[in-house]
Amino acid sequence: MSPLELDRNESWLSREELDAARERLPILYVDAVPVRVDDRGVLTAVGLLLRASDGKINRELVSGRVLYHERVRDALVRHLEKDLGPMALPQIPASPQPFTVAEYFPTPGVTPFHDPRQHAVSLVFVVPVAGDCQPQQDALDLAWLTPQEAMDPGLLADMDNGHGVLLRQALGHLGHAV
Repeated sequence: MSPLELDRNESWLSREELDAARERLPILYVDAVPVRVDDRGVLTAVGLLLRASDGKINRELVSGRVLYHERVRDALVRHLEKDLGPMALPQIPASPQPFTVAEYFPTPGVTPFHDPRQHAVSLVFVVPVAGDCQPQQDALDLAWLTPQEAMDPGLLADMDNGHGVLLRQALGHLGHAV
């Protein structure tokens, strides 16, 4: 086995080791805004997950940790397929470029992004998906919203941890008035 053919076990750190690391250093994440585009590349819909956490149900973006020795591109594919299903067919370029970087802090109010578990730095991408998407794992539902529906102030306010801010930024990045 070559050094690049490592077993990428989801628990590359034990729960205790991960908790200890989260207390001492930033953890790298990726956030993805799944989108549908027409044949001209014009945004037609934004995909938002419905998840239950901490006794609340919220809309969220695709998000997850980058594992040790995992390329950012591979982490994006893994998390998109984990949340949207293996037939989502994400269209990720060979060398993906984030449209922004979000810094999550355990202390609310430092930035618009909050993660009570840790200080995390997330590379944020807009990712067109071409296939059939079905919510997977802990995602309860996947809704495809028009850009106008995605800008609803009530929806944006209900997105926890700053995901509403990232959605607004993504729509602005794609040329929509925010």
